[in-house]
Amino acid sequence: MRGIADSVGIKGASLYNHFGSKEEILYAIALTMTRVPVEEHLVVLDEPGSPAERLTRLIGVHLRHLAVHRVEHLVSLRELAALTPEHRAVVVDYRKYYQRRVRDVVAAGVRAGEFHVADPLRASVAALDLMNGVSWWLRDDHDVDGLVDTYIDYIVSGILRHG
Repeated sequence: MRGIADSVGIKGASLYNHFGSKEEILYAIALTMTRVPVEEHLVVLDEPGSPAERLTRLIGVHLRHLAVHRVEHLVSLRELAALTPEHRAVVVDYRKYYQRRVRDVVAAGVRAGEFHVADPLRASVAALDLMNGVSWWLRDDHDVDGLVDTYIDYIVSGILRHG
């Protein structure tokens, strides 16, 4: 707790005015890293355009968000098991909803003849795993725009076999 307080520039005891435990801090991080993408990223899936265009926009906002919040994302991934069952269920529900929305766009792309995959669920999980994996290696000096372009190609042309 002292290390966390030092990182944000307050005294350790002051941290307990905001959070009752380390688990509450972890929950706040994990909840933010799952709720914000649901509330702010998924809106691009509701915008006009083909499934490929909407998914392309999502890849961009998703990766740019991870580039800014890489550390928080890693903490929320690595420490999920440390949450109480109730808190873990909330975080997992947000993750499942995000995955379901991506799967629905992939399925719409399959129905429209844009994507050529046998299983939209597995394809969406593969795409999300590929995107989320950048948190493990991405650094501040990477070209995020170049990364977005590359991952759009990997996901839309590769995993989803667009065209």
